[in-house]
Amino acid sequence: MRTISPADLAARLRLGITRTARRLRQEAGGSLSPSQIAALATVERHGPLTPSELAQRERVQRPTVTRVLARLEDAGLAERAGDPADRRSSLVTITADGRALLAAQRTRKDAYLARRLEALDAADRATLERAAELLERLLEDPE
Repeated sequence: MRTISPADLAARLRLGITRTARRLRQEAGGSLSPSQIAALATVERHGPLTPSELAQRERVQRPTVTRVLARLEDAGLAERAGDPADRRSSLVTITADGRALLAAQRTRKDAYLARRLEALDAADRATLERAAELLERLLEDPE
């Protein structure tokens, strides 16, 4: 196996990850945008959060989060309540419907990948298992 430069490997990984993410979004279905799903998952994982904290975690501007949250609230997937520590702010939490939606999407995505992985031989699955470990380590948030 020939060794490629880190820049060439980065380009191949970027393309592969982008195409995989797009395909998984297609498999998940639903009417939410990728930004809305990402924000909802962040609230599920780290909430309750203030809108500013959510914007920081999602690495977007506060007005963007305000629009995303409005759509999530309208859909009944997230809700805001007053922040007891700061009456000028609010805390965002995920609703039961939001949790159910994320769980259903994850189930569909996992099922799709599992079907694709079943078509590979054991050696290729082991290689992908190692690649998954490396990607997780590579992309760990340093915070």
